[in-house]
Amino acid sequence: IPGYGDSPPVEMVVTAQGRRTFLDHVLQELGMQRPVLVSPSMSGRFALPFLLAHGDRLAGFVPIAPVGTKDYTAEQYRGVQTPTLILYGDHDTGLAPQALQNLQHLPEHRVAVLPGAGHACYLDKPEDFHRALLGFLHQLK
Repeated sequence: IPGYGDSPPVEMVVTAQGRRTFLDHVLQELGMQRPVLVSPSMSGRFALPFLLAHGDRLAGFVPIAPVGTKDYTAEQYRGVQTPTLILYGDHDTGLAPQALQNLQHLPEHRVAVLPGAGHACYLDKPEDFHRALLGFLHQLK
């Protein structure tokens, strides 16, 4: 994610609109047509603005306890028709409950909880994570 870790700060990503535009450019440069966007933790600051503006360009959305879910209203979430798998570890008592509370307003969502996994549930329980993710992907049109 630009501006985190060892990456240089990027002025474009200061605003939600800038982050949405940045992600749009990345997907265009990669030539991606209707990808499934997987969004763990901090990437929510990029994925959520994109989902709300361009959810129709995604085949699916997989938020994994992303940050920033409280920045949008239930009404905004209700307007998104993107198939969504809300995925999290049951030991993530910080971001996961807040994300679930907000993201459950997405009309085309389902939830997968990974028992015994924390915030980085894909690292804690990789087989369970992949099973849930692949199950979701197989059900997409």
